[in-house]
Amino acid sequence: MTNEEILGRVDHTLLKAAATWEEIKTLCDEALRFKTAAVCIPPSYVKPVYNEYGSGLVIDTVIGFPLGYSITAAKVLEAERAVQSGAGEIDMVINLGDVKNGHFDWVQEEIKLVKKAVGKGILKVIVETCYLTEDEKIRLCGVVTDAGADYIKTSTGFGSAGAVLADVELFKRHAGAAVKIKAAGGIRAREDFDAFIAAGADRIGTSAAVKLLTQGGSAGGY
Repeated sequence: MTNEEILGRVDHTLLKAAATWEEIKTLCDEALRFKTAAVCIPPSYVKPVYNEYGSGLVIDTVIGFPLGYSITAAKVLEAERAVQSGAGEIDMVINLGDVKNGHFDWVQEEIKLVKKAVGKGILKVIVETCYLTEDEKIRLCGVVTDAGADYIKTSTGFGSAGAVLADVELFKRHAGAAVKIKAAGGIRAREDFDAFIAAGADRIGTSAAVKLLTQGGSAGGY
């Protein structure tokens, strides 16, 4: 793939706790200049970004992030407010405690409720693969599919590990045909982008792509 084609699949991301407005504006300007799929930013910046850039920029934000153990009502409210503020895409973190306790029905119901709150927007479900067994990953492919989410996403980028190819390949085999895949966390090299897309990832969540693919060299970050 060309660099431009890869950038068209990137959610240009800045989720640092201390991210400043100037840093967020730089991210958004880069996203517009290099035509990334979206910007992924903290919820508190959604409305200011929408006010500054309008509908010409696809705004993605995170819900229940990064640990996922917020109560469902809080996640639903977060999603509703984010959409009202201008977000077109939502990345929610599941409750991993529910997964470990075997309450997959609770996880599915929560995803359904957040999807309802998102409405016509895109919902990506972060399952945080670094904490899951293979059986749990397979079960969650079914849960995400049955709940009507648009994407299953590997990682927050804040866990003990990020995306790995084997998990994207597993999602490709077990998620429903309508469910797309987002890989995120630790994807920082040109060959990584090619490999994850070839394995089935439709989106890549990273802060590194613009610097790497437009300036050359290595890039750190999410």
